[in-house]
Amino acid sequence: MRAIRFPGGQQIELVERPAPVVAAGEVLLRVRRTALCGSDGKLWRHGAVQTPGHEIFGVVDRPGHPLHGRRCAVYIPVHCGECRACLAGQTHTCERESTLVGWNRDGGYADALAVPQQCLLPVPDDIPDDLAPLLLDTIGTAAHALRLVQPLLRDWAGLRVLITGAGPVGLGGLIALQDFGATDISVADPRAARCALAASLGAQILPVDERSRRFDLVLESSGNLAARNQGLEVVAAQGVMLWVGENDDPWTVVESKPVRRKDFFLVRSFYFPKGDHDLNIALLRRQRPRYAQLVDAVFDIDAFAVEFPRFMRGERVKPLMRSDA
Repeated sequence: MRAIRFPGGQQIELVERPAPVVAAGEVLLRVRRTALCGSDGKLWRHGAVQTPGHEIFGVVDRPGHPLHGRRCAVYIPVHCGECRACLAGQTHTCERESTLVGWNRDGGYADALAVPQQCLLPVPDDIPDDLAPLLLDTIGTAAHALRLVQPLLRDWAGLRVLITGAGPVGLGGLIALQDFGATDISVADPRAARCALAASLGAQILPVDERSRRFDLVLESSGNLAARNQGLEVVAAQGVMLWVGENDDPWTVVESKPVRRKDFFLVRSFYFPKGDHDLNIALLRRQRPRYAQLVDAVFDIDAFAVEFPRFMRGERVKPLMRSDA
């Protein structure tokens, strides 16, 4: 089969590999679409032994399995199902497993992969292939983060919201917030094209260095350390700074006067529990035309070496790699 390899130094290789070995408790998934994600940039730069790609959608190929022939997305965290977190439904924060599909086991930038059967999320037939991967990071991660902090906030309709970072998670969060009932939403991003897309979806645009306004909710989806510090300053008293974006560099919190002299919540959210899957499907169905605007390219695996750098340069929002092998 064909697979993408990241040897390091921002190099990309399309290689031939043996078909995956499917162990007990696993199935073979024939990849149809894998969405590109900015967090894969660290593997692109530093290299990876495993096949990368973690926003995966395909068809189960395991005769005799109940899901054989079914369209499924891949839930990234492998989980034990027995620890306190799993039993509470928090499968994304399993206390015993730390394996993530596409990060420390082979992922979806390939024609096929072996998937633990516990990580299969069936996708209904009315969800098209080109939107199915959005159920993962773009919708799943963003919507779960918002559901997590909802008890700390007033009704969505009365909130002043700032989203820092107009990437897929930030824009996915914008659409989810509007679906929940929020109307006063600002977006800050240094890229004009991303701001234009956010504006077309109904957001106000805030300069990235603006610190005079206050917000009841700051959704930090960029991973940019300056944006995190901005969020701590502009979050209102009794407000929520919601930290979703990732960054490998240490974040040193500057305890400035605007940070020191107020009560506020700082919340970190990682991915989503499996129990959110039906909620995420319903959200995609309600907002399908708007989420579809985020998918701006679908390309064959043969074009990966050209398209991935374009994505990392910010020229695409949510491109999908297609494999129909």
